[in-house]
Amino acid sequence: MKKKFKLQDLDCANCAAKMEDAIKKLPGVHDATVSFMMQKMTIDAEDGQFDDIMKKVVEVCAKVEPDCKILF
Repeated sequence: MKKKFKLQDLDCANCAAKMEDAIKKLPGVHDATVSFMMQKMTIDAEDGQFDDIMKKVVEVCAKVEPDCKILF
């Protein structure tokens, strides 16, 4: 399942790259992209685990960029 999310208050391209790398390492994630310029994130992950994976994605993003919010 592939879903796109809008991001709010992502402050730098370096943080976006760190978030993308960390998300790609999560179990069940096939691919992820985080665009600083577009303030968007795309997650491609297992259908049955998507909600659990998104909880982990939120945690990862909060560690890298505490001010950044994922708009569902």
